[in-house]
Amino acid sequence: MTATATAAGRPTVTPVPFDPEVQAVLDELARNPQPALTRATLPREGTDRMFPDNDSVISGRDIDWEDRVIPGPAGSPDMEITIFRPRGSTGEVLPAFLNIHGGGMIVGHRSWETARVVDIVAEHRVVAVNVEYRLAPEHPFPAGVEDCYAGFAWLHENAAALGADPDRIIVGGGSAGGGLTAAVALMARDRQGPVMAGQLLLCPMIDNTNTTVSSRQYDGIGTWQREMNLLAWSCVLGEELAFSAEAPAYAAASRATDVSNLPPAFIEVGEAEAFRDEDTEYALRLWATGGQAELHVWGGGAHGFDMYMPDAEISRAALAARASWLRRTWSSGR
Repeated sequence: MTATATAAGRPTVTPVPFDPEVQAVLDELARNPQPALTRATLPREGTDRMFPDNDSVISGRDIDWEDRVIPGPAGSPDMEITIFRPRGSTGEVLPAFLNIHGGGMIVGHRSWETARVVDIVAEHRVVAVNVEYRLAPEHPFPAGVEDCYAGFAWLHENAAALGADPDRIIVGGGSAGGGLTAAVALMARDRQGPVMAGQLLLCPMIDNTNTTVSSRQYDGIGTWQREMNLLAWSCVLGEELAFSAEAPAYAAASRATDVSNLPPAFIEVGEAEAFRDEDTEYALRLWATGGQAELHVWGGGAHGFDMYMPDAEISRAALAARASWLRRTWSSGR
């Protein structure tokens, strides 16, 4: 079934206002507008150098890191990962975290989220793996999600050698990374693969149809806008399935007909962003099966507000709630 969706470049439903601190940053960003991305202008070269290097991000904290190349999915290229661990942890068995970066599955690099990963390693004393996956449209579905699943399976299989507990692996990510995390959880259940201790879904990108009220409220405003979301899904799924309710669940977790028997989820989303409704609906569906889902909707938060506005009061509150869930989830696996 073919479905279409368009962007008006302005809200077609009255939006919820942004938090004042969030609005101030959005106003600043608006003073230096960037040209809209297209398939032809998606950045590829040098994206790994757009953010500070690992040593700069670690900035004197007692954390070691290394890049590795691991096998990709069967018949696919090898994958790059970065491993972070607390210095002096040899002989310990630590919890583990697998991070999947955002970027709509069409842009991004694992180095963009080194700061988030390093903060988790430092605060929670865990082994972390930051995984690289293939991007659309050069590598449409299922390339990216299969890479992420392969990264999770590799971490589980090699946990002992990394000083990690295979029963205490949390997989997580923001935006596309959150959507891919939800898909990996579905795949692991269906394939009877490794069991993750929890799924950290930060403003996850999980509904390809773009039909919710919130998807229309943040058309042309905010950080990740409707136009970019439409481009991303068309690149990932192709024009035929881009906005179709018949799209595969491993591409868009909202399409899953069965969300039972999934790992405990932490779902975080801004009140003032396009993904609000799809993410809250996913929590409702998990609860309806008896599943665990801790849902936080942050008042006035734009998409990815903790990264765009790290000093805002709602960002500090969100990070504290996130850290609490991580502690409780890793502790329950002991």
